[in-house]
Amino acid sequence: MGFGNLKSDCGLSALNTYLEDKSYIEGYVPSQGDVAIFESISGPPNAKHVHALRWYNHVLSYKSQFGSLPGVKKPIAEYGGAQAAAAADDDSDDGDDDIDFFGSDDEEELAEQKRIKEERLKQYAEKKAKKPGPIAKSNIILDVKPWDDETDMKEIERKVRTVATDGLLWGASKLVPLAYGIQKLQISCVVEDDKVSTDFLEEEITAFEDLVQSVDIAAFNKV
Repeated sequence: MGFGNLKSDCGLSALNTYLEDKSYIEGYVPSQGDVAIFESISGPPNAKHVHALRWYNHVLSYKSQFGSLPGVKKPIAEYGGAQAAAAADDDSDDGDDDIDFFGSDDEEELAEQKRIKEERLKQYAEKKAKKPGPIAKSNIILDVKPWDDETDMKEIERKVRTVATDGLLWGASKLVPLAYGIQKLQISCVVEDDKVSTDFLEEEITAFEDLVQSVDIAAFNKV
């Protein structure tokens, strides 16, 4: 019976159900069976057929290798077999029987398989959630301006570098001429965005009020 018409919603539903616990049409590696079914579909399955769509996108990545994949193409109706028929809601062995003496056992087995699958998905989601993501960092260049040309710029730099906190790393610095013999300190630092803000840096540096007139952000770039 196979999957039926794979260009219809019914056929895609059967394929989707079949692929709930499978990565490929046959076996554990992509094969000519996947190629045959792939080529029988009009295009990417609707998003509601989530398992079929996952399979489609995965097989699509092998498109350049279709000719070299193992196996031999068979008629479409030969793929899926009884499992595909069950996926298409034809799970009765005899259409004339009104009583299924083994239905209860089958339902219990399916329920247990579903429970195990949901438990594994839950464990995977929890494990993924605990995995730390990349730390967001920024490279900041500050312009630190003194009150006048008599201000000790080396002392300003020394004071600035005493500002320390978790997630802050000071970098290179240089003196840049302003006007009338006055110079400003231009100093770079790398900060972890979640731990150090520009407001924090400005407040800490301008706290040296006997030396520092103001602090400006000259550059701000994500690392």
